[in-house]
Amino acid sequence: MRIRVSTWIALLALVVVAAAGAAELRPAKYAIPDQYIVVLKDDVARSSREAGWAPTVSAVAQDMAVIYGAKVEHVYEHALSGFVGRLEKQDLERLLNDPRVAYVEEDGLVWASATQSGATWGLDRIDQRNLPLSGTYTYDTTATNVRVYVIDTGIRAAHSDFGGRVLAGYTAISDGRGTEDCNGHGTHVAGTVGGATWGVAKGVRLVPVRVLDCQGSGTNSGVIAGVDWVTANRVKPAVANMSLGGGISTALDNAVTNSINAGVFYAVAAGNENQNACNSSPARVAAAMTVGATTNTDARASFSNWGTCLDIFAPGNSITSAWYTSNTATNSISGTSMASPHVAGVGALYLANNTTATPAQVKAALIDNATPNKVTSPGTGSPNRLLYSLFGGGTPVDNPPTASFTFSCTNLTCSFNGSGSSDDKGITSYAWSFGDGSSGSGVTTSRTYAAAGTYSVTLTVTDTAGQKGSQTKAVTVTAAPSSPCPTCEYYTGSLTAGASQYQPNGNYFYVSKSGTHLGYLRGPAGADFDLYLQKWNGSTWVTVKSGTSATANEDVSYSGTAGYYVWRIYSYRGAGSYQFWMKRP
Repeated sequence: MRIRVSTWIALLALVVVAAAGAAELRPAKYAIPDQYIVVLKDDVARSSREAGWAPTVSAVAQDMAVIYGAKVEHVYEHALSGFVGRLEKQDLERLLNDPRVAYVEEDGLVWASATQSGATWGLDRIDQRNLPLSGTYTYDTTATNVRVYVIDTGIRAAHSDFGGRVLAGYTAISDGRGTEDCNGHGTHVAGTVGGATWGVAKGVRLVPVRVLDCQGSGTNSGVIAGVDWVTANRVKPAVANMSLGGGISTALDNAVTNSINAGVFYAVAAGNENQNACNSSPARVAAAMTVGATTNTDARASFSNWGTCLDIFAPGNSITSAWYTSNTATNSISGTSMASPHVAGVGALYLANNTTATPAQVKAALIDNATPNKVTSPGTGSPNRLLYSLFGGGTPVDNPPTASFTFSCTNLTCSFNGSGSSDDKGITSYAWSFGDGSSGSGVTTSRTYAAAGTYSVTLTVTDTAGQKGSQTKAVTVTAAPSSPCPTCEYYTGSLTAGASQYQPNGNYFYVSKSGTHLGYLRGPAGADFDLYLQKWNGSTWVTVKSGTSATANEDVSYSGTAGYYVWRIYSYRGAGSYQFWMKRP
């Protein structure tokens, strides 16, 4: 029997000191009433990470939601540290005085930048230095090893021009459509980037990031959520295209800059207002490549924005590409939205043969390679550079393929996905070795193992030249656990001696009624793991029930009132994996 002293723990509560002054409230040009982007100070984000058990920004956002009566719409943890919430004016005034806040920005509207019109010449123009057009498009790679994130209205994934190259993506639009395009703009942009017929880089993998709705409009907060997702889920070499814009948004600018710093090359539309591009976001982001539009006579398009924030011009008038109304539909439209994906596509071509290039190096290569002094009436302060797609001469290098796979296991059965593999010319075969003497083939496959254990799984891919690439991962499978509570929620984890983890999944939870909490812990043999149920009392966390026997198995039952709770699992002695079941009232 061990005697322990109960301790009061304040892991969720951040120490708040007196504010030196209220945070700045920044206006949006097209503001959404009572909706705000709250950006946290860097040291707040760091302290949350160092806590080691709570989501980086989620806990802070939820804490502020409770204090200030906000409804949290999105949480940003990668491209930006902050969240977007809806709250009343009087609550906003209190939030601005919270010392954890760097600044608050009104959420604003954004929209796609395109106008209707009517056949393509853009590909023909970017592979030659001078007019007249030759009627052909020459390229030396299809960039199958590059992923392009299309931050737009979604993509019609089944369109024949994409040939099954559209991967799973993300949506910030809550209309039940997922990443499927119901506007056309995103499909058109994706077709210019990487369509087999209309595309610059005809073999890229396209990832839809849907931040604009069926009308082609959205919010700064939704766009930031998309950029945040790209930053968290990027697979390099990576390109992002943003054929959208609105008023100035410091939060959006910061998010895009941070995503570029994480290794994603961004092509962004300059805008269609025939004004200074420095007056809109994300066009004014210095690290991005901001694109103006030209006509088939090399004149700046009358609608194209201009100025010192531009980096390059590309074809953007009457561009034909894929459309959303059927799997074979096309449409011809105009805008800097159509110019930007030409640059995104050329960025992908460059990365295909320069896979370790940084976004700054890609941008410099495209600028250095551009054709100078071809654009007539480029606009005050605009650089006179026209996109050119061919880099150097000679026979391009045929790089060997890169194997990459993911897996997920439920008990003894594992599913494997090799779609992350890439090659600049194309992959012809996928061969799997499952580590138990069996094998498989295909981009995706599965295996049910005979016994629990850790297996060495290898994927070998072969390209069109017979070159091979392999990746090996250790895959651990376990037998189905014997559950002490079939109706409970189930979680797993692993502890070192003296360490703690919190469940469910590092979060606290709220119960709205009185009732019985159940917790069941099953740890490794020979270890001593303990289980604590803790409740928030308004200022700190207090243990209301615990299981502290000298074994790794604990059962806890507690009848309590409504409130915030969290389960703490602690290793008093020993290390290893554990299983945990919990039931809420």
